[in-house]
Amino acid sequence: MGSNKIKGEISLILNKIFFEFEENETDIYQNLENTLKKLIMFAPDIPHPGEGKTLARWKILAKVGSTNLNLAKWFESHLDALSILNELNYSPANNGLWAVWAAEGSTHPIHFKQALCSGQKNWCSGAGLVDYGLLTYRNEHDHSQLIIVDMSQPNIHINHEGWHAIGMQYTRTASIVFNQVKAEAVGGSNAYLERPGFWHGAAGVAACWFGAATRLADFLYQQCKTKPNAYRLMYLGDISTLLFTTKQYFHYVADQIDQYPAQGHELIIRILRAKVEQTAQAVLEQVGKALGARPFCENRIFAALVADLPVFLRQSHAAFDMERIGELVSQESEGGAWRL
Repeated sequence: MGSNKIKGEISLILNKIFFEFEENETDIYQNLENTLKKLIMFAPDIPHPGEGKTLARWKILAKVGSTNLNLAKWFESHLDALSILNELNYSPANNGLWAVWAAEGSTHPIHFKQALCSGQKNWCSGAGLVDYGLLTYRNEHDHSQLIIVDMSQPNIHINHEGWHAIGMQYTRTASIVFNQVKAEAVGGSNAYLERPGFWHGAAGVAACWFGAATRLADFLYQQCKTKPNAYRLMYLGDISTLLFTTKQYFHYVADQIDQYPAQGHELIIRILRAKVEQTAQAVLEQVGKALGARPFCENRIFAALVADLPVFLRQSHAAFDMERIGELVSQESEGGAWRL
């Protein structure tokens, strides 16, 4: 199935979701889960980064992000897991929903020995929902290693009590404790961090952010079409400038990945993520100023996006990312790489 047809089919699914249910949390969860099950049916046909259609992949992620960021969080993680496994030449034996859980810093870190894992993994989105978790842990050499865990096993305790978020509240993010649970190692030592796709996948997250920002901008666009005034048009001009330039940088980065898939492209992808964050923050502020309180209070799609997007954006590391960009630029063989 072609990428454009996949995007069209996904658009049809997304156009039907969200708000075809009663106003209670159970129905929201159920509706998002049902939609996710439909979306993952298209996953095998969605191109991996570096296969010549990276931009098409990001367009799909942006479309999902423009609909609901909780859904995008799950779907992006599933696609990322499949791309990681593909890059490491691992073919899953079973179908199902996947998630990548790579956060570190637990007081009881994951240990893996004799095909059994124990320990605690934090920040696990989709906990209790996914079929397979792709986890990182530090081996005896302090290298990052990937393992696969079938989540249907016993001795897995999922704790949602620490997740108090209002934005991204439906992601089912939890702390998971594993106690002598069967697991399978995949890839070599440090393969997760050192493969080119590590940064390619990081750009996919930014596509989700960008999709949400463009949807918010659409609210202002529609107001300028129906009830224009000088101030709304000024704000629309401001954010349009940012959105157009950010969009073009997505095209550039996707082209670089497709031309040189064996390279990680860390610098340009870090710049892309920083640019998307800056653009999204500006959209949140300017659209709010232009439209006032009404859509925050009366439009559920708008209200959900403005609550979710600031939380999802914090998957960026802000000043730490800027510092790393500075380091990478300073290591360039020739200075002034930004010159025309």
